[in-house]
Amino acid sequence: MISSVSAALALASVSSVLAAPVNTNVSPLVSRAVAPTPAFVVYTDRFVSAEVLPPATQLAGFNVVALSFLTLNGALDQAGAFAALTPDVRAAKKAEYANAGINIIVSAFGETDKPTTSGADPVGTANTMAQFVVANQLDGIDVDYEDLAAMNKGDGAAEQWVTTFTQTIRQTLPQGQFILTHAPLAPWLSPNAQFAAGAYLTIHKNVGALIDWYNIQFYNQGLYTDCEGLLNTAGAPFTGSSLFEIAKNGVDLNKLVIGKPGGAADAVNGFIDPATLGTCVDQAKAKGWNGGVMAFQFPSADSAWIKAAKGTSFQ
Repeated sequence: MISSVSAALALASVSSVLAAPVNTNVSPLVSRAVAPTPAFVVYTDRFVSAEVLPPATQLAGFNVVALSFLTLNGALDQAGAFAALTPDVRAAKKAEYANAGINIIVSAFGETDKPTTSGADPVGTANTMAQFVVANQLDGIDVDYEDLAAMNKGDGAAEQWVTTFTQTIRQTLPQGQFILTHAPLAPWLSPNAQFAAGAYLTIHKNVGALIDWYNIQFYNQGLYTDCEGLLNTAGAPFTGSSLFEIAKNGVDLNKLVIGKPGGAADAVNGFIDPATLGTCVDQAKAKGWNGGVMAFQFPSADSAWIKAAKGTSFQ
């Protein structure tokens, strides 16, 4: 969630190294979640408390919370902490959030995982991660694939990996019963010679129908810092990657969720204060967009943050 596609920027890992094993005591598959429209999503990666998630009132206004991250090495940070709760505590927290209209999903991979480059099997990885969702009675999964080296290589291996992973995980987590989202970097949804195999435009053509929406990372690229750049005209080197330009690139407008850092410290750049972001949201809504807003991460983004970021359009 903190990657830049600029080769000059190298970021250190901020993830925990303590992984929680996947629970193999899988409960029966049942219908769990209908994808909300619009989607208001908040990630949680930082430690909050022994109960893992805050009281649902602190996230009022959001309808999805993403536990971060489920990695190739197991569940880390908030994802691992949630899985480690006793079943009764986990069920109580799940019920509290469900009563508040908030779905709980897990976010996979993140900035430190390199699934394609490391040679991970997309089928086996998808099956393991789907099992984690079902075992922990979650509402779905977010795919935060950030293997920049594989995507920049341009040989199609990254696109095929994500395609196969998505197709496989939908076999266990059916559409209409489980939420499946992806969190691409905004430049990956625009034509660019740096991504010769098409990046997420190719992935969308392949499996976009299986994905409920995209939590687009409009940050860490030195762009998207005002409403014009965010919505209408992205600057170089990633022209064509603003919200409405992405729609013109062939991606369904209302699958595009505007993702922003909750606070300036939650990203390298691209932060817009929530009140200003709310004016951008109002402009987008006036032009027919209804996708929603994503924030990385709680506690910077809380109920007050999302109320401001919704502008006047979604109150």
